[in-house]
Amino acid sequence: MTSFRPSASLAAMSTSHWSDRENDAVVDSWFSMLGNELSGRAYVKAEQNRKLQKVTGRSKGSVEFKLCNISAAAKGFGLPIVTGYQPRFNFQMALADAIARWLARHPEWAPGLNRALAAGLAEPQSLFLEVAPTLRNAPPPKEAEQLQAVARRFDAAGRDERNRALGKVGEEFVFLREQGLLRREGRVDLAGKVRWISRDDGDGAGFDIHSFTPEGRDRLLEVKTTNGWERTPFHISRNELAVAESRRDDWTLFRLFDFARTPRAFELRPPLERHVELTATHFQASFG
Repeated sequence: MTSFRPSASLAAMSTSHWSDRENDAVVDSWFSMLGNELSGRAYVKAEQNRKLQKVTGRSKGSVEFKLCNISAAAKGFGLPIVTGYQPRFNFQMALADAIARWLARHPEWAPGLNRALAAGLAEPQSLFLEVAPTLRNAPPPKEAEQLQAVARRFDAAGRDERNRALGKVGEEFVFLREQGLLRREGRVDLAGKVRWISRDDGDGAGFDIHSFTPEGRDRLLEVKTTNGWERTPFHISRNELAVAESRRDDWTLFRLFDFARTPRAFELRPPLERHVELTATHFQASFG
């Protein structure tokens, strides 16, 4: 399927003011297409465009450019994007507000998650670990600035952290993957000892999965899962950072991303400051 690439004239059209009503309509259509796509249901983009032209009075090209703007804003929210509507930046924050309104009206929205699990949990050990994001493959500064502004304002990391269902299935994915990898290495004895700590003992250990290397060394995995792209921010607790520091040789952050579509992953080893910028987002208030 080809991607829409608007001309310069269409880009100029896209900067004209869209009302909240228009933004809400186009965002609703975009989420409808994404939901169909992730759930494996057929749909026709042209039909959605024609409906939006009638609702907004905008041209076909203007509507398509706005749908590309939504894909750009959605990356800041840590969401997957609609295939074919590649991100176009310099969008107005009013469009991000419309996405936030849509998500507030659909708090349990998670299309494709069960399908991704059914397809992925059978052979999770086949997941290929990618190179972690670095400054060398960062998006252009202006694009990165917009994505960071959206992520901060709408707390993309916090939404993933509060999504217990997403976190649980991500941990299960990694738990089964670790067992499978050890079996494939001939270490059935160690595979049987892999523990899902956060499920069996509760949060607080500073890691979610206690696994092993084929040589028998501890492998402590803190799993962070998102449906968004690889640079979606995530929350990490003070306790997790403390355990990462005290168990540097054993502790690993396992980052799962693009989970609702095709799970992808990379690992980060301590010290985390070498890989990410740590920002304090919560403070404890106490009476002296």
